[in-house]
Formats: sequence, structure tokens, C-alpha cells
Amino acid sequence: MTSEMNDRLRIAPSVKLGDGVRLFDFINLYGCEIGDETRIGCFVEIQSGVKIGARCKISSHTFICDGVTIEDEVFIGHGVSFTNDRWPRSVRNDGEVQAQGDWQCQQTLVRQGASIGSGATIIGGLVIGENAMVGAGCVVTTDVPAGETVVGNPARLIHRASSKRD
Repeated sequence: MTSEMNDRLRIAPSVKLGDGVRLFDFINLYGCEIGDETRIGCFVEIQSGVKIGARCKISSHTFICDGVTIEDEVFIGHGVSFTNDRWPRSVRNDGEVQAQGDWQCQQTLVRQGASIGSGATIIGGLVIGENAMVGAGCVVTTDVPAGETVVGNPARLIHRASSKRD
């Protein structure tokens, strides 16, 4: 790790950091694994259970919740948010505050070489395919196939990997 450990970094003892990881100020990491040579920007939170591969770039103001796996060489732009609950509620039907067992964590997989543009929101339970491109500001509600490009809200396909481009 090339950043000084100081009061601007919140790194739980349960975090596993690979070789050459670069951490910037004002981040929260707990219970996650970060692969070799990955860079984590300012104001990022990565929750317990997250796995991030090698040589990734996680830009500032990003939130990565439990249930997310990011493979090697993935780019995550500024202000990207992942979700992991398809039906979020504060309380149960009986009025009691929800606890860990009251909801199901949705698993999300971002495959090797994918890029997610700034300001995108990734709904839980999806797969972003290898070398796929998610445009800035997208709200991704369905899987993105390998090599494809999606834009908009909701995200829609604008380029098929198998089609010719002029």
C-alpha cells in the first residue's frame, strides 16, 4: 500500500489488500478484498464481502456494497453506486426495523475489462460482461452482454459487439 495510514483512511483489520494497492484520502474499507495494483480514489466506500480484482481503478465518490464482485482490469468512474436489495425497506410488515435476515443480498458481477462511466447506478443481481461499456449516468437494470455498450436511463443497448461500425 502506498498511502500513509492516517485518520482520513478507515480500513478495518478484516480488509485484504494486494501488493501495490494505492489508497487515497477519506475512504472506508471493511471486510473486502482488493487485488494487486488497484487504485481506490477519495471518498469511496467498499463494504464487507466485496471482492475487487487486480489493476482496477475505482474513482472518487463511489459506493460498492456487499454482494459485488469486480474482476481484473475494471474501470469504475466517479460517483458510481451499486445496490444489492431489489425491494429495500426500512421496516418489516410488523413495523420492526429490518435486520440482516429480513432481506436477500443480490449478487452482482462485473467481468474483466468492463468500464462503468461516472454517475452510473447498477441495480443488484446483474452481470456486466467482459469488456462491456456502461455509459455515464446509466441506470443499469438488466445484464450487459460482453463487449456491448449501453447508455441511458434505463440503460439500453447502442452497439452490438457482433455488428459492424462505420
